[in-house]
Amino acid sequence: MGKDPFEEINKKIEELSVNIEKMKLAEYVEMLKNPRRLFFINFFAGIARGFGMAVGFTLLGAVILYVLQRLVVLNLPLIGDFIAELVRIVSEQLE
Repeated sequence: MGKDPFEEINKKIEELSVNIEKMKLAEYVEMLKNPRRLFFINFFAGIARGFGMAVGFTLLGAVILYVLQRLVVLNLPLIGDFIAELVRIVSEQLE
């Protein structure tokens, strides 16, 4: 004989329940119910992202300046003059 249709429905409901539990949907809905907590979580996440970007751009800029200074040492015509001028401008701005 065939399977009981309610058995399949119960199995699917159980799978859905497990998946919802894995997604932590209940915790997410609780967080949405508390706007103050949601605001602070997003606020601090934004501060952390901004700080990370600032550090990242600083490190990237330092690496680029270091590479440009090394290119100036190679004394390539045309490119060397352009890079030397660029490094001079950046150095003046840093002082």
